[in-house]
Amino acid sequence: MKPNGLPTAKTFSHQEYKKSVGLKGTAWFDAKGLERSGYCLESRDKWAGNIILPQVAELVKEQRKERHFALHNFVHHCLSSQAMLFNLVGPLIVREDLGPLQAAFIEAGVSWPAGTTKAIFEFEDRNIFNEVKSQPTSIDLVLEGEATPKLYIEAKFVEQEFGGCSVFERGDCSGSNPARTLSSCYLHNKKGRTYWEKLEQLGFLLPVMTEGPICPLANYYQFFREVAFARVNGGEFVLLFDERSPVFYRSVDGADTGLMSFLLTFVPEKHKSHVHAVSIQKVAASIRDSGHHDDWISDFEEKYGL
Repeated sequence: MKPNGLPTAKTFSHQEYKKSVGLKGTAWFDAKGLERSGYCLESRDKWAGNIILPQVAELVKEQRKERHFALHNFVHHCLSSQAMLFNLVGPLIVREDLGPLQAAFIEAGVSWPAGTTKAIFEFEDRNIFNEVKSQPTSIDLVLEGEATPKLYIEAKFVEQEFGGCSVFERGDCSGSNPARTLSSCYLHNKKGRTYWEKLEQLGFLLPVMTEGPICPLANYYQFFREVAFARVNGGEFVLLFDERSPVFYRSVDGADTGLMSFLLTFVPEKHKSHVHAVSIQKVAASIRDSGHHDDWISDFEEKYGL
């Protein structure tokens, strides 16, 4: 299942794609006279140099003071998805002009929140999954209006995946499927996390998810966690992605073999219409077409090679 109107990425390799956009990013740093080491600015503390408009960097600083959210370790990297999101949507927020984003989302079939819309970077709620300690589930951007639905947006740029379960990644879990006997899941049994309970309440624990030998959350923990987070709150999950990436949508012999199409096979029918994807290119084009942001959108397109 591919969202309406989305182009399917070319079949070039991910490394070719990443190298191409990386060269654009470093050229942008150099043109601005910014000191760098490889793809990164010389210091993580210089992350604001990776942000096109100074007002957006100030917005991020203000939201961080209010809510103490973390910047990603590589926010100073020219390929940082967090910095890309700040650069794409941040100017719309500081200028109180979300219209171009709304137009792109509606064109993609995403219902826009009613009334005045508030944008929140790195949204967290520890209560959803009982994440009382350590880093809770964090949504890159949440748009909320005066009534449902809220939009829960995950931004991906050059990422090769949705993040996996850290317990499995560090070797403390075999990765076997615990869906029938949750006592074997460390996060459920020892940490009291309610990921599996919420997935069950939402109707995700169908045979396609429970009968396989491998835990679906081992490699795709972030996807299921964020979709469940959105749906528990009656919201819409939106993937913001780069059309050039072969990861999320990829055409092989006319069939879409991308990651999103695969993961949607695990999503119950009643929730599939609430899982969306909108490309960076569509949003950037909408911003340019609005005629309200000509002072920076060309810089964005140059920086990210659009």
